[in-house]
Amino acid sequence: TDQVKQTLMSEKVTQMMEWASKRSVIRLNGDKFRRFVKAPPRNFSVIIMFTALQPQRQCAVCRQADEEFMVLANSWRYSSAFTNKVFFASVDFDEGSDVFQMLGMNSAPTFLHFPPKGKLRKSDTYELQVRGFAAEQLARWVADRTDVQIRVIRPPNYAGPLLLGFLLAVIGGLAYLRRHNLEFLFNRNVWAFSALCFVLIMISGQMWNHIRGPPYAHKNPNTGEISYIHGSSQAQFVAETHIILFFNAAVTMGMVLLCEAATSNLDTGKRKMMCVTGIGLLMLFFSWLLSIFRKKYQGYPYSFLMR
Repeated sequence: TDQVKQTLMSEKVTQMMEWASKRSVIRLNGDKFRRFVKAPPRNFSVIIMFTALQPQRQCAVCRQADEEFMVLANSWRYSSAFTNKVFFASVDFDEGSDVFQMLGMNSAPTFLHFPPKGKLRKSDTYELQVRGFAAEQLARWVADRTDVQIRVIRPPNYAGPLLLGFLLAVIGGLAYLRRHNLEFLFNRNVWAFSALCFVLIMISGQMWNHIRGPPYAHKNPNTGEISYIHGSSQAQFVAETHIILFFNAAVTMGMVLLCEAATSNLDTGKRKMMCVTGIGLLMLFFSWLLSIFRKKYQGYPYSFLMR
C-alpha cells in the first residue's frame, strides 16, 4: 500500500512539474483539481487563485489580480530556489464552476492554500480585502503558510521615471521661459493650492493604496453587484479613495466659498450666492462623508442629514 501511495505521489509530482515547466500558473479544471489537489496522497502545497477571467464576467479586479499572481508565480518558477514543494495554479469559474460550488465560494478572485496534509484552516484563505493582491503581499502570505520565501521580481517599468523626467523637463522649461519674471514662484495662491492638493491626496488614502495594492472595486460574479466602498474599517478600495478625495475637495471648496463671502469686496448679491453655495457644499458632502464613516465603523452613533 505504501509503495502504491509513493508511486501515485511520484506521478502527481512529475505531472505537476511538467505543467509548471510550460506555464508558471497551472490551469486546473474540475477533474484536474480533484485528482491533483483534492485527492490524497500529496506532499506539496498548491496555491490556487479562483477567478473569473472570461470577458462576459466583466471582472476587472480578476484581471488585475491575475497579473500580480503571474508575477509571483514567475518569480518562484524562475528562481534558483525553485522546488516541487509549492505549485501555483488557477481555476476559472467558467472552466471549474463545480469546484466553486464544492468549496462554497461565491466571489472572485479568491486565493487559497492547499497544504500537503490536513484540512484547510482559516489562515489558508488569503485576506484579499484587507491585504490587497500585490505580489509582495501574496508572497508574505505564501511564506507564512509554506515557509517558502519568494523574492518578487517584476519586469522593468520605465513609465514612472519617464513621467517624472517629463514633468521636471516641463517645469524646467517653464522656469527658463519665464526666467526674467519669476514672481509666480512667490504667489501664495499657487503654493496654497499645491499644498491643498497634496493634503487631499494623502488624507484620501492614496499612500495606503500604494503600500497595500487593493483592488479598484469588488464585483460578485454570481450577482454582478459592484461594491465601491469596503464594508470594513480595516480595508478600502481604490475607487473608495477617489470618492473620499472628491467629497473632501467639495467640503474644502465650501469652506473656501464661505471665507471668500465673508471677506471679499464683491457686491452683496454675489456674496450671498457664494455663502449659500458654500453652505450647501459643506452640508451635503460632509453628510455623505459621515454616512460612509458610519457604514465602515459599525455602531458609530452620529449622523447628519442622511444615514
